[in-house]
Amino acid sequence: MPNYPHPLIAREGWFFIAIAFLIALLVNIYAGFIWAVFFWLAAVFVLQFFRDPPRDVPTIPNAVLSPADGRIVAVESVHDPYLKRDAVKVSVFMNVFNVHSNRSPVDGDVRDKWYFPGKFINADLPKASLENERNALWIKTGDGSDVTCVQVAGLIAKRILCNVAPGDHLARGQRFGFIRFGSRVDVYLPPGTRINVNIGDKVYATTTVLAELRK
Repeated sequence: MPNYPHPLIAREGWFFIAIAFLIALLVNIYAGFIWAVFFWLAAVFVLQFFRDPPRDVPTIPNAVLSPADGRIVAVESVHDPYLKRDAVKVSVFMNVFNVHSNRSPVDGDVRDKWYFPGKFINADLPKASLENERNALWIKTGDGSDVTCVQVAGLIAKRILCNVAPGDHLARGQRFGFIRFGSRVDVYLPPGTRINVNIGDKVYATTTVLAELRK
């Protein structure tokens, strides 16, 4: 799946940005600027929410990159509910001011994909990983490592978008999806993976190395 050719504003937001600015413009024309101030501010918020800047990809061969911008809310040994294995889970929470374009944490082939409807509780809470609406990808790296990358909806997130399917190949840092208006991304890694982040750390999609897989 090729990267889409617009590095600054995500295509998933074009419609919403156009509507927001059109409403602000119409209110400005028919009611005046004072009445339109709130709508202009809302339009600017929508524009910044869908920003999607280009990122440099680290060259560390076994690196696991952050799939999203945000804050680390979990680093723990768990049972991977998708691949039915022991794993280390690293979770990135995105607030409404973070970039919400999701990017592949590793180079690999998409072996499977699962979607689960669910709740829309605060994505900062641990139970959100298993109770909220979510979309999971099983990515098999070239050296045989299994990585599960899960998009999880948040309190006001109403749409998870994933643009890949089983059989597709993902390059590290490649855009693969988007979650609209608040969410988290969970990454399940093999036991023994070297983790480079701690709870509370701020991370950035593609540029932050979350972990390093065993060679």
